[in-house]
Amino acid sequence: MTTQTQDPIHLQLPLSGMSCANCASRISTALNQLDGVTATVNFALEQAAIELGDPARLPEVLDSITGQGYGYGHETISFQISGMTCAGCSARLNKMLTALPGVLSAEVNFSLEQARIELVPGMQTPASLREHIEALGFGAQLAQGSASARRQQLQAREEQEAAAARHALNQVVISALLTLPLLVGMVAMAGLLPWHLPAWLELVLATPVQFWIGARFYRGAWLALRNRAANMDVLVATGTSAAYFYSLYLLLTLGMAASGQLYFEASAIIITLISLGKLLEARARRSTQSAIRELMALRPDTATVWRGEAWQSVAIDEVLRGDRLRVLVGERVPVDGKILSGESELDESILTGESLPVPRALGDAVLGGAINRSGVLEIEATTVGEDSSLSKIITLVERAQMGKAPLQQLVDRVSAIFVPVVMAIALFTLLAWYAYSNDFGQALLAAVAVLVIACPCALGLATPAAIVTGTGVAARHGILIKDVDTLQKAHAIKALIFDKTGTLTQGRPVLASWSGSDEQLRLAAALQQASEHPLALAMREAVGKEVALPQPEAVEVRVGAGILGKVAGHSVAIGNGSLLAQLGIEPPQQDEQPADGATRVWVAIDGVAVAIAALADTLRPESPEAIATLRQRGIASWLVSGDAPAPVAHIAAKLGLDGAFDSVLPAGKVEKVEALRARTQGLVAMVGDGVNDAPALAAADVGIAMGSGSDVAMETASITLMRSDPRLVADAIDISAATWRTIQQNLFWAFVFNIIGIPLAALGYLSPELAGAAMALSSITVLSNSLLLKRWQPRAGSQRQSESRRSHP
Repeated sequence: MTTQTQDPIHLQLPLSGMSCANCASRISTALNQLDGVTATVNFALEQAAIELGDPARLPEVLDSITGQGYGYGHETISFQISGMTCAGCSARLNKMLTALPGVLSAEVNFSLEQARIELVPGMQTPASLREHIEALGFGAQLAQGSASARRQQLQAREEQEAAAARHALNQVVISALLTLPLLVGMVAMAGLLPWHLPAWLELVLATPVQFWIGARFYRGAWLALRNRAANMDVLVATGTSAAYFYSLYLLLTLGMAASGQLYFEASAIIITLISLGKLLEARARRSTQSAIRELMALRPDTATVWRGEAWQSVAIDEVLRGDRLRVLVGERVPVDGKILSGESELDESILTGESLPVPRALGDAVLGGAINRSGVLEIEATTVGEDSSLSKIITLVERAQMGKAPLQQLVDRVSAIFVPVVMAIALFTLLAWYAYSNDFGQALLAAVAVLVIACPCALGLATPAAIVTGTGVAARHGILIKDVDTLQKAHAIKALIFDKTGTLTQGRPVLASWSGSDEQLRLAAALQQASEHPLALAMREAVGKEVALPQPEAVEVRVGAGILGKVAGHSVAIGNGSLLAQLGIEPPQQDEQPADGATRVWVAIDGVAVAIAALADTLRPESPEAIATLRQRGIASWLVSGDAPAPVAHIAAKLGLDGAFDSVLPAGKVEKVEALRARTQGLVAMVGDGVNDAPALAAADVGIAMGSGSDVAMETASITLMRSDPRLVADAIDISAATWRTIQQNLFWAFVFNIIGIPLAALGYLSPELAGAAMALSSITVLSNSLLLKRWQPRAGSQRQSESRRSHP
């Protein structure tokens, strides 16, 4: 008997109802206590990243979330069903769909021949649902699928957030209007006015603020206490209720004589200020989440596909691998593909960070989401759905944003005990002040100020807000950071090992020099049409596509020596000295300068050696600047290659590298990484693009893959550069450093507000109103500081733009 192992299921589940970072921590703790469930909850994103070892555990996960008083998102997929003959068919199909893991509800309408399925995002794909439907003998055509559903879900969520923001703004305005007259009481208590508001009027004004505007704090506090925890809402509800009910007690016992001794204005102002802070905080949080929204918006809803001898517009989820698609000027490329006809310039900036449109022609690969700027294209779909480049980018960014840095885990532990400790400090403050002054009102105000200033929201937002913004802005500039651990480590890189071919060089040989005439080069290129060798391709490209080449005849390939044949009545031979010797041709005496790393081949026409071609894998134009930038940062750069010593030494000398390893087999690259790590005071990174680089990318502290390389390299690496520009390596280190710096600044500000504020409040130097303002300000400060990361610009990107401006005045 064999046991079939099942891969874990990864979910990105939107959550609703969280009021502060403690809510996120509480949900995460409860989920991680379930067997076979691993969860991370991000308050800034309002999302849970959940890994299920068994899909049967999903109901427990959802029950845990709802049991704590929170909600979760869902998506809808619709199919047009064929083959149903009676209502029994629809009932059978409905029962099967409802029983599938992740399906919340299913409605199958026999008369409309439609199935509408509501499910948890990520548990089922349109393809898997279609297979289940067809297994029962029915036909299924997707009417609304996962890509469009995710966009609609995102749009619906944005509409809900916008409606919630309008409602919150209205509440803040009403709260402010009710609270403003109470400020008169504060001015009077300060001795600047000779009269107070009537006590009954203070009660009338403060009550709706306390129990209508402040209802959210009571709801949050009840949820927290019901789950045997404490959060920001507990502090606010406790503090404002103490001020309100003490004032109400004085009013009921002293009557109108209580005027001037009440603290209704304290509770009302606290709720108003904190509500305003929450409103601004929500707006800032939405700004930090913009990266995923922008990436999701790149997916068109439809594509124009050649079906049934005609062009048809179909849902993007209906596009199949191998389909022929048409992309008009101004449209987005629907899926990854290969150009079958036409040429154009594509704007890939949002995917790769490339600031300039990129020319694409017959046979070139195109990325889904790029904008077609100039010509009509026909492409063949090569990857669709969740396998597409855009889907992989979205998944990478989402997973990176959901991760927790070690500092955040420390903050979570601090937050868990923070609120109970603050409650104890507030109680001690109340008792100490009352014992010292025998003035319960003064003691209560000091205790309320302690409760309000101590709200740990800023602490909970400090790390995730910076991570979400940092990874988002990096993705926008073509730098994909796989996880938080990488974000934390990359800024500490002190040595880099670059693979040579395709990383620092173009990855293919070009004709570096030619000693003969143009006509002789034309004849040589004509003969090379019979060869697919990279050196043959380099000679053909040197002539240019516009030059007409005669067809070669009587071609003979001599392995390890070269090629010979007839071209336009001439005998042409191309090869090394061995070939010339075989043909009895005497090469002229010439210094071949082997130290420059180029491969040289002789060209003989009609029995005479007439020219020598030097072919070399040339440096990328950005490589010298990339190495110079790293040198300025004090980062050592090394080269590793399987090539012979001469070309490797030539490249290393030309770039001024700190060292080079030549003649290294793929397995040996891991050894070189380990050797460099042993002699480096800091982390070692590996930069590569090929399958043979994957082991070294995994072995390095940080693996960096060039986006033009193999899928294996990109999956193994912890950072992927979406365009083949080695300058982005320094930019990746920069954004890591900038994000880490922002996290540290955020934690500093969050702790400063509490470390300074709590003692001041306990000593009576901070009124509850000022404490409320400071608490709101702390969260806004942290979020605003995180949003400053959006201004980060890569050096490579800014220099490309300045070069563009210089070339296009």
